[in-house]
Amino acid sequence: MTKRATSLRYPESAIKDGRMGTATVRESIRQPMTAAQLAIFKLNGNPPQTSALDDIDLDDPFEVNRPSLADQMAARKKPAKYRNERCEHEGIKFDSRKELARWHVLVQMQARGEITGLRLQVRFVLTERKKRDDGTWERASSYVADFVYVVVATGKQVVEDVKSEATRKNRTYIQKRKQMLDKHDITIKEI
Repeated sequence: MTKRATSLRYPESAIKDGRMGTATVRESIRQPMTAAQLAIFKLNGNPPQTSALDDIDLDDPFEVNRPSLADQMAARKKPAKYRNERCEHEGIKFDSRKELARWHVLVQMQARGEITGLRLQVRFVLTERKKRDDGTWERASSYVADFVYVVVATGKQVVEDVKSEATRKNRTYIQKRKQMLDKHDITIKEI
């Protein structure tokens, strides 16, 4: 039995400006390689074999109608942990549609004069930054409220957070809710 011949490899110096002698090297006909095919190609220099199962337009065998890598990544995008959908309204970004709907309600309440001083994403410091005994720094921790406003009838400040049933059970949120009550004497109103 004879040994099977491998494909010819030409040194880079032999190919100039996409031409080898008088022949033009036509790389544009080839389909884009996957990461695995590209790794194999770099190891042994052999171009990958094509399959009859590859997506090729039957009218034009040289035209490849494959979605771009950006389109493929967008199609595979992992959904958010709590299935919330981020959205934007008039340049303001919201973490969920429920939060956006609550913003609209609060804006209407402020327009009617029921509340004043409506603010978004207000930060409350729970623990200050401190230096440890070994000289390293412990980071400060804070809580960011979705909405803060003052009720006109009572003059009391209200801190609101839009939560689903699942996010209300989040351990980190529960701990910060307790620290807000302890340090600032503020009860968070969950919507």
